[in-house]
Parts: sequence; structure tokens; C-alpha cells
Amino acid sequence: MSNRKIAFLFPGQGAQYVGMAKEFYEEIPECREIVDNAEKILNMPIKDMLFNGPEEALMQTENAQPTIVIASLVALKALEVNNINAEYTAGLSLGEYGALIYGGALSLEDGLLLVKERGRIMGNSLPKGLGKMAAILKLDNDKIDELLEKASEFGIVEAANYNCPKQVAIAGENKAIDEAVKIAKELGGLGIPLKVSGPFHSSLLKPASEEFYNTLEKVTIKELNKVVYSNVKGLPYKEDDDIKDLLKRHIRSSVLFDKTIEDMIENGVDTFIEVGPGKILSGFVKKINRNVQILNVENMESLNKVLKSLEVN
Repeated sequence: MSNRKIAFLFPGQGAQYVGMAKEFYEEIPECREIVDNAEKILNMPIKDMLFNGPEEALMQTENAQPTIVIASLVALKALEVNNINAEYTAGLSLGEYGALIYGGALSLEDGLLLVKERGRIMGNSLPKGLGKMAAILKLDNDKIDELLEKASEFGIVEAANYNCPKQVAIAGENKAIDEAVKIAKELGGLGIPLKVSGPFHSSLLKPASEEFYNTLEKVTIKELNKVVYSNVKGLPYKEDDDIKDLLKRHIRSSVLFDKTIEDMIENGVDTFIEVGPGKILSGFVKKINRNVQILNVENMESLNKVLKSLEVN
């Protein structure tokens, strides 16, 4: 394992499902401690939400954000107790908070409280139904620019997530997103409306980002002990970066996930482990580069596969 360069990737909103983290909670005492701790820190019925749902509750932004991060930190602990660590780390959108906790910038308590508040603010930031998102597939970035230009005649529409080649999520006002889905087809692509509660990572969330900054200002950001990537830059945080300002902008700025993965690979990362619920990020990495090893950890079976694959004794 010593000659591998590993990166941990933390999933974003949309990865949640009822039952996440349950096996780790039942089988690994250190994992149980994280969930029990989180419940006290957040004063929320985390365990019940994670294991019993219902799904409608988990879909709500204010619940989805803390539960996904907690499930990811539980999976992280399952790796750590088996002596698997990474030098590089990143998350998709919300997942960046898991990466910052792992990288030492945020304490568990501060990280979770931030995520809870972020979820609350983003969940309440716009009147329900005023803005949405869609995934645009099969178009290269030049065509995406063309699509955004045409659709912007109908309202605000922006690129929210650059996930992998020919897969970009867009966010904006309802009419503009509906038109963008039609335009995608005309340009030879495919537009799929996303099941999210708002136009995340767009300028429509500027008021939410300003409100969130009030909470960010009170938090202590510590020195990083890992290479942690910023979604806003698509590159690692540097010593002189204002992390609080970047996290404020994060809510309303495009997520440069593809750029992050490409940079990691350029820096010699050859093994990616998706830490937490789902395999969404694994799919993106596969589309960016098929020559790296891609693993995920969300339950005992996947953990054992990783241990076997990395030959951990």
C-alpha cells in the first residue's frame, strides 16, 4: 500500500438513502461513537433519520446535508480504524465539508454545525419552486456555453457543476431551465431535470451565501494537514487562501469537480476511494480517467473489498 497515492472523495447531496451507515454503526464501536456524538452536537434524531428515514425526510435539504456528511464520516472512520489514510481529499459540493473535517481545517463539532446551518439556509433560501437544476449530458463545454447563452434569454441559468466530460449540471430560474433542456436536445445532447429543492451553485443563492457567512465568521479554521481541494478553484487550498470566503462563494459558484480530479491525477493520485453513500463520484472519475483505481466504502462489503484490494493486513 505504501507506494499508492490515495485520494478520499466525499459525496454531495443526492447520494442519501435510508439505511446508510447502519452496518458500520452496528459493527464498529468507533463508528457508533460518531453517530451518537453527532446526535448530541446537532440535537437532531440523526440515527433514526439515517436508519429509518423516511425517504421524504432525508430528501429535505436541511436533513440531507448533515446526514450525508455524518454517513461519510462514519465510512471514513471505518477506513481509519483499518489504517487506510489518504494524502489528498475533495468533496462534491456539500462533500467538501467532509474533506475539510478530514483535512483538519474544521473540528467535527464546527463542521457539523456549519453543515446543519448551511442546509437550513439553502433549504429556506428561495420560495419553494422558484428555481431548479438539470443535468446536461453528451455536450462538450463549448456547446454548454452556447446552450447557456441561448437559454439565458428566458431567465437566469448558469453552470453549477462540471462533473466529468460531457456531464454538466445547470441551475437557474424555472423557465430558463425548462428551455435549456429543450435546447440541449437541439444541440444533440440530453437534458434531465434533477430532483433537488433549489438552484444550487448559482447566483440565485447569493443571499443564502451572505447569510451563511455570518455563521462562517464565528468558526475557527485550523491549519490543513492534507491536500484539500476547493470546489470553487478546482485546485488545492493554499496557505494564504481565505477558506471562509471560499466557502461563502461555494454556495453560489460552479463546482469544478472534473478539474479537481484531473489535477489529482497529474499529482500522481492513482487510487480514488469514494467515502460515504452511493457511487456517484466513482462514476464521474471513471469518465475522467479509466486508468486509475476507483473504490467506494459505504458498508461492510465494500469496506472488505477495499481492504482486499489494498492488501491491508
